[in-house]
Amino acid sequence: MVQHLREKGIDDQRVLEAMTEVPRHLFLETMLDYMAYEDRALPIKCGQTISQPSTVAFQSALLDAQPEMKVLEVGTGSGYQTAVLCAMGLKVFTIERQKELYDITKPRLEQLHYRPKCFLGDGYKGLPEYGPFDRILVTCGAPYVPSDLIAQLKVGGVMIIPVGDEQQEMLRIEKKGETPDLLVQQRFGDCKFVPMRKRLDYGGK
Repeated sequence: MVQHLREKGIDDQRVLEAMTEVPRHLFLETMLDYMAYEDRALPIKCGQTISQPSTVAFQSALLDAQPEMKVLEVGTGSGYQTAVLCAMGLKVFTIERQKELYDITKPRLEQLHYRPKCFLGDGYKGLPEYGPFDRILVTCGAPYVPSDLIAQLKVGGVMIIPVGDEQQEMLRIEKKGETPDLLVQQRFGDCKFVPMRKRLDYGGK
């Protein structure tokens, strides 16, 4: 798998080492684990997916994160991307909207000895009480860039977010200052993620 990632242009050594360390098959339903190391997205519970390895590696590399940085992940899902971020030496805060996924994934990460701080909540709102964050990684397709997440990003921080409806565009947003004109945006091509649930869909507090 790692050789394939290199061929896809991933050359961040810490990302490649993390991808080697994290056992992807343990984040899948048993009946799918024979496909765990193929470069494909696979279904998980609640109609969600675990992203293909090249997407996980690509988003992780775009973060350009250094060990001990504080990272907010929006969309815990299966916990695979979460585990990769932990394996990169980052301080991970991760938020999941779906209670069924949260109840499965939080203990799974603990059993595998990854120690992110996991939360059940609204990804559009983020975790303001734990910010600001050095990096924010959104792992679902957002119809727009949530202003609450921008507010929780440190000056000098970076957000990676797929933006769009049916299909998204991968954006890298660097916050150069506290005003909108100081957000520097780069585009990294089309992509397709499950949609980020809107605020009104969330029944939690």
